[in-house]
Amino acid sequence: MLIGRQKEREVIARLLNRKGVSVLVYGKRKVGKTTLIVESLKESKDVTVYYECLRSSLRDNLDGFVSVLVGCGILPVKINFDTFIDVFKYLNSLGKTFNIVIDEYPYLKQFEKSETVDSIFQSVIDNCLSNLRLFVSGSHVGMMKEMLRENNALYGRFTSIVKLSELDYKDAAAFYPNKSVYDKIALYSVFGGSPFVCGFIDEGLSLKDNIVETVLNDTSAIYNYAEHLLISDFSGSINAERILGVAANGRKKYGAIEEKLGMQSNGLLSKQLKTLLDMDILTKTNPINRPDDKKKTSYEISDNLLRFYYAYVYGNKSALRTLGANAFYDAYIAPSIKTFIAHRFEDICREYFAICAKSGKRTDILNVGTYYYDDSERKINGEFDVVVQMKDAYDFYEVKYTSAPLSVNAMEKERAQVFAAGLPIGRFGFISVSGFERVPDGYDCISGEQLYE
Repeated sequence: MLIGRQKEREVIARLLNRKGVSVLVYGKRKVGKTTLIVESLKESKDVTVYYECLRSSLRDNLDGFVSVLVGCGILPVKINFDTFIDVFKYLNSLGKTFNIVIDEYPYLKQFEKSETVDSIFQSVIDNCLSNLRLFVSGSHVGMMKEMLRENNALYGRFTSIVKLSELDYKDAAAFYPNKSVYDKIALYSVFGGSPFVCGFIDEGLSLKDNIVETVLNDTSAIYNYAEHLLISDFSGSINAERILGVAANGRKKYGAIEEKLGMQSNGLLSKQLKTLLDMDILTKTNPINRPDDKKKTSYEISDNLLRFYYAYVYGNKSALRTLGANAFYDAYIAPSIKTFIAHRFEDICREYFAICAKSGKRTDILNVGTYYYDDSERKINGEFDVVVQMKDAYDFYEVKYTSAPLSVNAMEKERAQVFAAGLPIGRFGFISVSGFERVPDGYDCISGEQLYE
């Protein structure tokens, strides 16, 4: 089942009317790349050949690809081709149009120089696709990004490039449509937007029971996804798990991470952070009013499930084994899970405004993010979590993840504190997952229901 991805499907659909095209699709593991390609190609009248590369030699992969061609009936018998260039030349000469999918392309480089493999497929794209369509996909985001750099043989060769991210909170909710908004926010905050992960959520179970059955169950696919799959590409980066463990537990500034890990100021942490950023495991953010202030830079885990795992499970595996999943949840997760969700709800609210801007619903938005303030006279500083930048001012929003509607009295108190800071406020408002007792004049109020409209 393919949920969302309308923009990406339209890109592929347009290319199905052409020949000689090549498409690069990349994104983190289990984000739905293969499903997107395979489901989109079902709309094509031409035969699709799907080959998932092996973690083996180029020769083994060539033999495997030829075997798939035999299985599809394109080759009557197995023919001994010398290179991928030769087999693509043959396919191109048949006078028929095929959709060729080469999935997990980085595996071709397992026992071969990366430059050699990329040069081979440069020749394929340049000389062997007049009657074909080639789709190249991969999960090692760093290696796939290298193919887009100017010094790479494949630079500028792809007709279209599709970077696939996780589903946003609205699309992810299609996996649990009958849940309340309060529960939809909670499920997305813990499990995120990976279609693979969302597929294991049981809409009939509570948040706790879903967590117990998946993230706290070491036999489940979700537990293994969090523990192994996203880190499998970091065998040479010994601090990857430690960095994620620190970032998930509140230390988000470079100096704080460096201090907690006990690393010397030798640049090693910077290199390892860059690797995690290149792989889209981490994101680097700054307040929208301090975009170049390195002291205000924060590093966040981009995957909600991974963030949950490293916040609660990674450093407490012994306790999980000792107590069992239910007791572990009650002792280690229950006391702070609402706070964890509330912070993720801030991410959702920023995403809401970004969706409004991208869809054209709001044309006045220049940026969305956090806002740092420093009141030297009153000796206070802080960061507002949901701020929308306009042309001449900023809209400030207080975000509330509560089970009850927000009261007018609470709103007035918050307003007084915010305006006392002397900030360049355009509109001031609240986003409350459970709505409001009453919406007084002068506030921009957005309910949880409105986030999903």
